[in-house]
Amino acid sequence: MIRETFSQALSMLAGDPQVWEIILRSLVVSGTAVLSAALVGIPLGLLLGLSRFRGRGAVVTLVNTGMALPPVVVGLFVYLLLSRSGPLGSLGLLYTKQAMVAAQLVMALPFVLGITVTGIGSVPRELLMQARSLGAGRLQVALLALREARALVMLALVAGMGRVIAEVGAVMMVGGNFRGETQVMTTAIMEEVRKGNYSLGLALGLILLTIALAANTLMMRLKPGRLPV
Repeated sequence: MIRETFSQALSMLAGDPQVWEIILRSLVVSGTAVLSAALVGIPLGLLLGLSRFRGRGAVVTLVNTGMALPPVVVGLFVYLLLSRSGPLGSLGLLYTKQAMVAAQLVMALPFVLGITVTGIGSVPRELLMQARSLGAGRLQVALLALREARALVMLALVAGMGRVIAEVGAVMMVGGNFRGETQVMTTAIMEEVRKGNYSLGLALGLILLTIALAANTLMMRLKPGRLPV
């Protein structure tokens, strides 16, 4: 039975448009969330990494704590915001891909922000002081720090993608798992296994494992001590 299931799963990956539609939707939703997190998290991480102010340690601790947010809690928070009685209910975004992107954005942002802060903090202060002494402005110093920390910034994006692509609780809660609309790999796996359709669930699971392996391999190559020049 296991051999048959694997064989059917591989056949589906070879030519089942339904499988690839779900995979593409997952990548688009998670990719959009991580890109949005980058647009917010990298500038904030740069600002927080270069700044020195009272309470900075508490802010960094809060950001790092956000990395451990349970997906169902994030889903509940976004659900309450977007529900009819919520402050953003009039937008009608609940059970849409936009709601799923919002939930995954909340989960990815602490990773992007926190690791970016770590990366900026690892840039030698002497280098930045030397740049200032040579007449570099704030923007130029910030760009220099970002360039020096680019490997860890890339690591932040990879970590954010790894965090959101495999989660199920938040997207199920705010997306509803509607076939052809908001169904992604994780929610499809749950539904197909519940129905006893193990081959489709396994096919999607193999893709998730491949993505996880690729993300972990890239993270290992980008970890401190093996940073590209």
